[in-house]
Amino acid sequence: MDFSADSLFSALFAALLVQWVRKFLKTKERVPDWDPKLAHVWIAFGLLVPISAGLDKGYLMGLIWLVAFVYMAQTAKFLREYQPSRTLFMGVLPFMLVIFVLNMLEGFAPSLFKAADPVLDVLMPVISLWLLATFFLARRQQKDWVKLEAERAVEAEQRRIAEAKKQELEYLVSERTAEITRQKEELQHALAELKATQDQLIQREKLASLGELTAGIAHEIQNPLNFVNNFSEVSAELVKEIKEERDRGEDRDEGLELELLEDLAQNLLKITHHGGRASSIVRGMLQHSRASTGQRELTDINALADEYLKLSYHGLRAKDKNGPASRFNAKFEIIADPSIGQVSMVSQDIGRVLLNLFNNAFYATQQRTKQEQVAGYQPTVTVTTECANAKVRIRVRDNGTGMPEEVKAKIFQPFYTTKPTGEGTGLGLSLSYDIVTKGHGGTISVESWPGAGTEFVIELPA
Repeated sequence: MDFSADSLFSALFAALLVQWVRKFLKTKERVPDWDPKLAHVWIAFGLLVPISAGLDKGYLMGLIWLVAFVYMAQTAKFLREYQPSRTLFMGVLPFMLVIFVLNMLEGFAPSLFKAADPVLDVLMPVISLWLLATFFLARRQQKDWVKLEAERAVEAEQRRIAEAKKQELEYLVSERTAEITRQKEELQHALAELKATQDQLIQREKLASLGELTAGIAHEIQNPLNFVNNFSEVSAELVKEIKEERDRGEDRDEGLELELLEDLAQNLLKITHHGGRASSIVRGMLQHSRASTGQRELTDINALADEYLKLSYHGLRAKDKNGPASRFNAKFEIIADPSIGQVSMVSQDIGRVLLNLFNNAFYATQQRTKQEQVAGYQPTVTVTTECANAKVRIRVRDNGTGMPEEVKAKIFQPFYTTKPTGEGTGLGLSLSYDIVTKGHGGTISVESWPGAGTEFVIELPA
């Protein structure tokens, strides 16, 4: 077949088909490196068409369709992940192959080409329909793919935003971590300074307490020392007078000497008394400052209270210098809770506390007896033990003189005493307070009614 208008139209159609596929698949965006070659397909066709016309060989148009097929196949390869590209290539492939085969038959086997006319009359409509169907399918796939790409773009944007937020959060976390680390270091530094300050305050408190204790000891011990010093000076003068009287020889007055010796003996007794008083103050001070080293042991608190209650009463009666007829008598009783059982404690220390409270109670009733002389007054000391809320409670109540509020506020201070000079050191309740609170983790409180009595309450862990 010679070159003709039909051949020219066929070549033009092949070139336009390649360009249409280029636009349809958007190769400029999807394969930017390959797209310029598709754009220059006109150059290849522009060379082949004149050559075919110059040689007057129309069958050379088959080469144009072959070139178009190669371009299409290469484009499909580059876009193999793009579903519309594969679908469109599967639609165009049969059409292009048929056109290529027809051009070859027409040029090299005209008789066979004519014999194939009835087949082509049936085949071409089918191929055309197939091309049209794949085109519409590719269009639908292209729309779906656009939606999918849009969704992927949204997901990618969301991932980008999430990644940006993640990086921002990581940055904020790192900043916050650095801030927390800095604050931690500042707190540790402040804690170290606080501990150092606390140690200094504790040391100052110890020194202050030591100063108060020293002042109290000096004040309390000054009275017996004054007596000792005064009686010592008087005794020295008596000894001097005795010597002078003895130096007179026969003129000495033995009666005067005897009187001076008796005065000297009385002075020595007073020196001994006040020296013992000073010694008791020192012993009390040592007991107050000494930490207990006793071991805790299970103790029957009811039996302990009963024992020391009797010991206190009989000890007070033994010190009473009045005769048997006027000796102090009091009523005392213990109301014990048998459910208490045994309690872990340092029994010697708690015994010391109870003895001190009992002594104070009996002393208060004794003083009220002396002060009031009320007919029908019965000095009474009552001790009650009970267990409640995992605590052992011991109540020591008397109907003695009682205490006003200003005295009650100071009753646990070291060296504060309501007894006359020489009868109390003021360390008993202070020592009792330390034993109960610091030594056993308990509490001790007091309620008092002036002229009616006093009640001390001790609470210890059961």
